[in-house]
Amino acid sequence: MTKEDTRNNTADEECKKECSSCPTASTCASAHSGQNLPQRADVDVRHVIMVLSGKGGVGKSTVSVNLAYSLSNHGFRVGLLDLDMHGPNIPKMLGIEDHKLTVIGDLIEPVHVTGKLSVMSMAFLLPETSTPIIWRGPMKMAAIQQFLKEVNWGALDYLVVDLPPGTGDEALTIAQIAPNLSGAVIVTTPQDVATLDARKSVKFIQKLEVPVLGIIENMSGMVCPHCGEEIDLFGKGGGKKIAEELKVPYLGSIPLDIDMRKAGDEGRPFIIRRGNSPTWATVDKVMEALIKVVEG
Repeated sequence: MTKEDTRNNTADEECKKECSSCPTASTCASAHSGQNLPQRADVDVRHVIMVLSGKGGVGKSTVSVNLAYSLSNHGFRVGLLDLDMHGPNIPKMLGIEDHKLTVIGDLIEPVHVTGKLSVMSMAFLLPETSTPIIWRGPMKMAAIQQFLKEVNWGALDYLVVDLPPGTGDEALTIAQIAPNLSGAVIVTTPQDVATLDARKSVKFIQKLEVPVLGIIENMSGMVCPHCGEEIDLFGKGGGKKIAEELKVPYLGSIPLDIDMRKAGDEGRPFIIRRGNSPTWATVDKVMEALIKVVEG
């Protein structure tokens, strides 16, 4: 049995467990049956990287945006796939939320941020930014397949996949159908309530036999905007601790910085800024560590 078969079988078992108590289980049964698992997508990409977290609000999308930009700055051809269907924030963080998709031939054209970076998100398909997506699992699975198979990504070196919090349909589907899946990055904050869920994410990925590329501890201390001193607002060291416990790589920590928040709100990724910011140096160091792990 191949690793892909193992992932599909594990995903199917997990889906059945989740559906057992659902009142509409019979409606979804065909989408979750072993005979109807999604097929692996034919995308020309060397590395697919999943970015996920056990809980929301830990800065997973911030890491995804900065990682994708950092890779493109190294000259790699990068796709950034926003699969947080219910809270697609990637376009806002890149300053492209007003863009609309076009179709050329039979393929959807992604939004090109630079000559090296392209983005696809459900946000581009919503009539208004406040429009909610109210979907069950099978509809999300179908959309994910479309985002991979029917988008004109071209030849990519990297596809960075920003996933919603938790271990649900989106992460399972990518693990099933993404080609050349290099592994997953787990983002957490230092406090126990976040690292508890980060442990679950690591074990989820390991159960699917997907490599854990490493853990990133975000909001690791806060840089005071007045004196420049670091304050352990949410604690420190929780991400490194669980990395050591679970024997997975620790990629480093990123402090909580007002300029990081401003960068996301303004649609200008923090990594493209320059200067003497110690936070910029730590972000760059973490991104370099991750690239080194993937590229070997």
